[in-house]
Amino acid sequence: MAKRDAIFPAGRQALYEINRYSAAIRSGDLLFVSGQVGSRDDGSPEPVFEKQVQLAFDNLSAVLKSAGCTFDDVVDVTTFHTDPATQWEAVNAVRLKEIGEPPYPNWTAVGVNWLAGFDFEIKVIARLPQST
Repeated sequence: MAKRDAIFPAGRQALYEINRYSAAIRSGDLLFVSGQVGSRDDGSPEPVFEKQVQLAFDNLSAVLKSAGCTFDDVVDVTTFHTDPATQWEAVNAVRLKEIGEPPYPNWTAVGVNWLAGFDFEIKVIARLPQST
């Protein structure tokens, strides 16, 4: 059986080693990205919610880029929210800016009561661009 083809963005390997998971796994022409949160360089949560959401998208973008992808390659999104009713407007503003034009990817938003000190998390599946 082949080993997992793990993808890591530059500079964040320590976070993944401490918590023992991969940022993303390449499988065939798909990229499965682990949940990304709005963590600062030291791994702590960004306290301002809007900035935490933007940072989660920035961290996701770094993982996608390390695999040769962009948000245009994303086909499925799952987001986790500690208070969806009050957070949705802020999340949607960042989402619309980062995801771009239609057609939009699938999107599932889930309300949760714990995210290890964070208030938002995003995970995606992307199709890897075909090499030429």
